[in-house]
Amino acid sequence: MIELPRVMGHRGAAASAPENTLISLRTAAEQGARWVEFDVMLSGDGVPMLIHDENLRRTTGRDALVAKMPAADLRQLDAGSWFGAAFAGARIPTLEEALALLVELGVSPNLEIKPSAGADEATAIASMRVLVKHWPLDRMPVLTSSFSRKSLRAAQREAPQIPRGLLVTRPPRDWVEVAAELACSTIHIDGRRVTPQHAERIKGAGYGLAVYTVNDPVDARHLLAAGVDCIVADAPGAMIASLS
Repeated sequence: MIELPRVMGHRGAAASAPENTLISLRTAAEQGARWVEFDVMLSGDGVPMLIHDENLRRTTGRDALVAKMPAADLRQLDAGSWFGAAFAGARIPTLEEALALLVELGVSPNLEIKPSAGADEATAIASMRVLVKHWPLDRMPVLTSSFSRKSLRAAQREAPQIPRGLLVTRPPRDWVEVAAELACSTIHIDGRRVTPQHAERIKGAGYGLAVYTVNDPVDARHLLAAGVDCIVADAPGAMIASLS
């Protein structure tokens, strides 16, 4: 079983910098995070890119679909101004660029496969190929996760050596069977919906347990006391400090 950190940065450090950008990943590292979560979706020409929404409107102001634009065009968009003028010009990075930065920073990734409609398998396969090629598996731990069972199944086939995490809002009735079938190492649950009973069952079954997105230190302490392993937070530095 993979050893999860006590605190993981959400989309880098989403409270302090524009999510899923290189500056957000770097900010998380500067705040003391040793792990970061980020989202990966395919461009129109099949390049894994860091972005959460299928539509670019919220983070770039461009009303267009990620899956309809080639990577070169996506790279020209301003993905920082929406967050603040100081971040104007921040770009949507490729997965390869993000991994190179994280290796430099000594920070491990939780790569969430975030497929656009109908691209579950393709997104997983492309992401795993980049990850295997560019991540030093012999030196630094890594995790891939997804809400999409199709994506996790494709990731399992493509790169069985990469640990997998099952993302859920709350554990479905068949979570035990699904996690076993996909050979998952971790379960990731919405922090607003996890219960001590969930934690007991998941930990008792031998899985690591992460909860997202928790930004209140009081809530985080309660969750850790209940058996949660990892708090995914928008401000990892503040959370680390509050829990120390």
